[in-house]
Amino acid sequence: MAAAWLSLAIIAQATLVHALAIRSVVPSFVLVVVVWYAIRVDARRAAVYGLVAGLCEDALSAGTGAAWMISTCSSAIVASMLSRGFFSDSIPLVSAITVLVTLLRALIFWAAMALGGYPPGLGSMHLREALFESLLNGAVVVAAMLTVRRFDALRR
Repeated sequence: MAAAWLSLAIIAQATLVHALAIRSVVPSFVLVVVVWYAIRVDARRAAVYGLVAGLCEDALSAGTGAAWMISTCSSAIVASMLSRGFFSDSIPLVSAITVLVTLLRALIFWAAMALGGYPPGLGSMHLREALFESLLNGAVVVAAMLTVRRFDALRR
């Protein structure tokens, strides 16, 4: 089931999500799915899932090298470690972890890109986009969790 959700998120990210752009920033459905999976499993399985998700993102992106793979894998590990000892169905906790991990992922991604020779002069623009994307991702995970709760209640 986790592979199916990741596949759907990757397809949506590559084809449909750009229509949801607000001020040239789009939410990352892939990261939301990775965080949702990572908060429910141990760090090793979260790392593998994040690694696969990042590898798929790198395969669909031109010129990123392994930056998505590194940043998404790291984000999955951090999300898994942050959620230890908490309930994984807590909306405030999951949204806070998603916001934090989105910012961490952007930091790691741009650090990896800078090591590859990407020009660092656009830092303020990337920071603004990362801050706005973190809010969008937080909203997406809240909407997803509320939708799942609604369908679970209807199913019962």
